[in-house]
Amino acid sequence: MKRHHATALAVTLLALAAAAAASIRFLDHRKPEPIVRGPGVTEVRMLSEWLPDLAGSPGDTEVYVFRGASPGSSMLVLGGTHPNEPSSFLSAVLLIENALVSAGTLYVIPRANASGFTHNDPQEGAPERYSVALPGGSVRTFRYGSRATNPVHQWPDPDVYVHAASGQTLSGNETRNLNRGYPGRADGTLTERVCLGIANLIRAEKIDISVDLHEASPEYPVINAIVAHERAMPLASQVVLGLEFLDIKIGLEPSPKNLRGLTHRELGDATDTLAVLMETANPSQGRLRGRTDEALVLKGRDPYYVKAQALGRLYVPFDENGHPIEERVGRHLSGISEFAFALSSERPDRPLEFAGVPEYGALLEKGLGAFLKPLP
Repeated sequence: MKRHHATALAVTLLALAAAAAASIRFLDHRKPEPIVRGPGVTEVRMLSEWLPDLAGSPGDTEVYVFRGASPGSSMLVLGGTHPNEPSSFLSAVLLIENALVSAGTLYVIPRANASGFTHNDPQEGAPERYSVALPGGSVRTFRYGSRATNPVHQWPDPDVYVHAASGQTLSGNETRNLNRGYPGRADGTLTERVCLGIANLIRAEKIDISVDLHEASPEYPVINAIVAHERAMPLASQVVLGLEFLDIKIGLEPSPKNLRGLTHRELGDATDTLAVLMETANPSQGRLRGRTDEALVLKGRDPYYVKAQALGRLYVPFDENGHPIEERVGRHLSGISEFAFALSSERPDRPLEFAGVPEYGALLEKGLGAFLKPLP
């Protein structure tokens, strides 16, 4: 009998130790990774300034502001709408740490869905984190995150999600998808209130253009593309041409009027901003992928996608080189620069001019780490 008691005690202690270790990792995932404030950042504000109800909530998040010495147009860049799309977040980080604005104002939200960074999607086998080496030997580590708001922060999901502004119905878990909740509402869920905070910022600061950064799986039809509200279409067409001159192939899609809750539709309808969304090719999100590890997230190489390409199952070219993070971040940053250039060309009396943004070729040559700042 004593032997059984000893065995039971040992098993209990092992279970408690495992639970303690898992709890530490669970809580550690809630700690935001540091972002180095670059020399161009003039102020850091919180989204709750535009919706006070968010203050102290898991939805409140940093807004980095770059005010040029000369007045001009304004741009909002949304990173981290879906935290499991790493080039979205990393593009915002590189802007924050490198951009220098001389005319106009740039606003950057790196973690649009801050809650989504605090957990991983279940049953996906995704890594908790990924790391990028810097030239000096140091390493920057970032959370992988989830597509949606943490259910700990917003629960339960309804059986059917009803988009408040349109009445469109979607699967219940879409209630935690930030890019299905716009234009948001004050008495809504945490996700909808974050959407409203962003919409309020756009209205209050009179943002001329809003760029929402995303990634998609290689088998998704809208890939390596810009999706634009009809009012933003002329400007987006100029950007496509500009990127083609840089040998960056990109598609252009109109924002569907019957697909509701998305930035390129709702922000374009509910505010005066020119609303666009950009997609890059991320195999770590796809259904055809193999092992979902840190290497897949950063290198973007997967033999199963090479086979899928040979079978004609993909909407983007895919070979042994894959789609590394440098390519995906480079596409986003090049697009942002081209939007600023096109906007300045259309409004020479109100330019938006900035420098220091890492260029596509330099990212491919030097790697992402060359443009991340060492942590203090």
